[in-house]
Amino acid sequence: MSQPSGSIPVFTPEDDGFHADLRGDDWWFTETAWFSFHHRERRLGGWLYTLARHNIGTISGGAWVWDDTAHLPWEVLYSSNLTALHLPPELDLRNATLPNGVSVKVEIPTMAYRLAYDDPGRFSADLRFEAVLAPRPLTAGGSTFGPSAHFDQIARVTGQIQLNGEDIDIDCWSMRDRTWGRRPEDRPRQAAYVTGAGDDGSGFLAVTNTRDGVDRVAYGFVQQGDAQASLVDGERIVRRSPDGWISEIRIDAVDSAGERFVATGSPVSRIIINRHSFIDINSLIRWEVDGIGEWWGEDQDMWPTHRFAAAKRSGDWSLGGGR
Repeated sequence: MSQPSGSIPVFTPEDDGFHADLRGDDWWFTETAWFSFHHRERRLGGWLYTLARHNIGTISGGAWVWDDTAHLPWEVLYSSNLTALHLPPELDLRNATLPNGVSVKVEIPTMAYRLAYDDPGRFSADLRFEAVLAPRPLTAGGSTFGPSAHFDQIARVTGQIQLNGEDIDIDCWSMRDRTWGRRPEDRPRQAAYVTGAGDDGSGFLAVTNTRDGVDRVAYGFVQQGDAQASLVDGERIVRRSPDGWISEIRIDAVDSAGERFVATGSPVSRIIINRHSFIDINSLIRWEVDGIGEWWGEDQDMWPTHRFAAAKRSGDWSLGGGR
């Protein structure tokens, strides 16, 4: 990562690889690589996800695929969330088949990747991720990612998956992210990671922090054509059913050019992923974007487990203080 003094960080080809040289002696130095995909007609969403901890010497993650028939990880179409596999010190993320089953190969540095996964008879994937614009760096230190290095990128994902013996073609616009830095497991924080993209590669990201009953946008951007504008303010507003599921979501934000961005989404399927001290209720979303039309993406509704449990018992889903 290149970052001259006072400037915005730039993602470089070296950042496609692991950053073991930056780990120091911090037990919680963590590195992630996340790629998402979907099939809108089947209401099917999917992740390939890797989390590595160099100082501990472990790698975790795997793959998830879900649709509107189930949301619990042991009932969805596919779920493999491994936790403590050995991380070979020589592993190069630029061309690797990882112990968690995910394969990544850089085709064009920072821009295009060949992705694979292979669990014969259950789930396999052969996908290509090709971006239009360079990865977008995190520039807001107050976001849920804190001081960690973080990049997001919209891309077209094409190829094929095989699910329980059925071949399914994938052709969608979706998101990936990369992070490296300190990420302890005992840092539960209420937040959301919200994405959407259209068939022309336009799209948005909004990352929110929950404070004093409001889901305020802490970081994000709107991408249209070859231009990106940062989201500088805004709010994520949700309607929930009595049992806590989101029935409607609205992003009402302002970008750095002073333009208002408004998108209203409807969840079409979801999966609950247990992420140690918090849970991620991840929904595939169909968006209606004001002045533009239909986009598709995700809403990661992240709750500390103790707060979610308390809301479930009480039926009070109002937003609290974030911890």
